[in-house]
Amino acid sequence: MKNALIIMLKNPVKGKVKTRLAKDIGDDKALEIYLKLLGHTKNITENIPEDKFIFYSDIVARDDIFSNAIYKKYVQCSGDLGVRMEYAFSIPFKNEYKNVVMIGADCYALQSTHIETAFIKLTENDFVIGPAKDGGYYLIAMKKWNRGLFQNKSWSTEKLFTETKNEIISNNGKLFELEMLSDVDTVEDLDSSWR
Repeated sequence: MKNALIIMLKNPVKGKVKTRLAKDIGDDKALEIYLKLLGHTKNITENIPEDKFIFYSDIVARDDIFSNAIYKKYVQCSGDLGVRMEYAFSIPFKNEYKNVVMIGADCYALQSTHIETAFIKLTENDFVIGPAKDGGYYLIAMKKWNRGLFQNKSWSTEKLFTETKNEIISNNGKLFELEMLSDVDTVEDLDSSWR
């Protein structure tokens, strides 16, 4: 049985990453923080044994920190976040992967153990979600492609996790929740190690 890890990334371009954070600390510092988050994401994923898929926001970066030998690289489709996530999940599922976990690069507290736990919990659950303190989620995983899960959601709001959880439960899906972690989106999310 093949498992897949999807990583959703924005290409690291000044003025286009961590824009809410940049309003308080400036574009240069926001880019610096995003690059640190990308490095962290590489460090926690490169040794995970599952096949790894990166979906870039604009262009595939062949010469970035993510090795072409380890990561399969794609470009996200156009559309809102739900459309892009649905598309990214469709690629491994159409290629006969059975358990698929998706993360972004916004959660510095995320560790490889969270990802490994998600794969383990998919053996006895339909879905795994890692809730974020801002009301979204830092990880979502499923054992069967469910395209409807990404439709009609309040993206980038504090309602997202609850809406997603309620939909899973209302459709009799079995859900495992990981511990709650913080994304790095605003200046309040930064501790002294970032400054």
